[in-house]
Amino acid sequence: MRLAWLIARRFRQGTAKQGFLSFISASSTIGIALGCAVLIAALSMMNGFNQVLQNKLLAVVPQIEYSAVEGALDNWELVAEIAERNPQVVATAPGINATVMVQTQSTFHGIQVRGVSAEHEQKVSSLSDYVSKEDWQRWQQKGGLLLGAGLAEKLVLEVGDSVSVLTPEKSEQGFRSPDRVRLQVTGLFQFGGQIDYHNAYVSLDTAMNELDFARGVSSVRLRVKDVFSAPAVAREVGNELPELVYLDDWTRSHGHLYRDIELVRWVVYLVLILVMAVACFNIVSTLIMTVAKKRSQIAMLKTLGMKDKTLLQSFVLQGFMNGLYGVVIGCFCGILLAQFLPSIMLALETWFNFDVLSSDIYFVGEVPSEWIWPDVFLVAGVALLMSLLATLYPAWRAVKVEPAKALHQST
Repeated sequence: MRLAWLIARRFRQGTAKQGFLSFISASSTIGIALGCAVLIAALSMMNGFNQVLQNKLLAVVPQIEYSAVEGALDNWELVAEIAERNPQVVATAPGINATVMVQTQSTFHGIQVRGVSAEHEQKVSSLSDYVSKEDWQRWQQKGGLLLGAGLAEKLVLEVGDSVSVLTPEKSEQGFRSPDRVRLQVTGLFQFGGQIDYHNAYVSLDTAMNELDFARGVSSVRLRVKDVFSAPAVAREVGNELPELVYLDDWTRSHGHLYRDIELVRWVVYLVLILVMAVACFNIVSTLIMTVAKKRSQIAMLKTLGMKDKTLLQSFVLQGFMNGLYGVVIGCFCGILLAQFLPSIMLALETWFNFDVLSSDIYFVGEVPSEWIWPDVFLVAGVALLMSLLATLYPAWRAVKVEPAKALHQST
């Protein structure tokens, strides 16, 4: 192996002194480095979106929710007690959900209003993190409407303004003209994306007494330790409940976002293999050209008694070094790129005056990134494996060189 390593280094040094062959060899190393760097950055971006989905979006939208089939739950405290027995459930909170219309002058807009208890809500969601401290305290003290900042801007509303809330009224003859209730906007929350345009919050008392949504709590919301276990936990707890309820979890309402992220991740894995395969073609070209130019040296080494195994190892090591240098450089650059990707994208948005992710549409306003060692090892492992496979055919060609014929042709 030591002899094979020395010969591989000598052949590589000789290759570096030849113009076109040196260019092909360098391009293979650069191609692998670029592929590793870009793929690590892409996987880090997917990890970032995954983390934002878990830590931001799923901290506001219900992870698991049980809703009454009609009217209010008979005993929401019992539902919460049964749910909290499950070791995966962190906390529970009561709520009332309703769809209403808000009116300002001649403008109507449909929104989803949720009646919540501020004390319980803080245990299952991070809503207060997206509301200013003053607005949160004011809303807790005075009640009123906690409105999305996007909707407030669209309706030209500010804290302290009043808005008409139209709630549907159902009678025995069917739906009749909606009830109109005047509520004051006591606070704004700014989460990002469409939630800011379609959601509002009121207290449970306001929902039951002023808006007359229900005579009691109509839903119980659960927060779990592992968000990906939500469907299983929802079914497990639901089977223990004493009354019929509608079962819902985040995979039904927002699961498409996670599936999209995972789909892109698998596409990146496929691209990883293809990019590395293309980059490794240059290793094949370099080694085949090296074999062609070193036929006489190979013939002399075989004449002097070098074993085919040693010769095979020398060419495998020569190509593997190209891949190894590219992997080391690419992984280092990829980690740096992934680490500073949000800052780089923010600088590009500032310089060229464009938005990669519009906060009016998406729940995240900047490109997130989080690199992890398993992704780095995966990219490096695939690149090294492809580099190793790329050396096998040229090394086999070198072993098949016939000494007598090669030396005759060189003379």
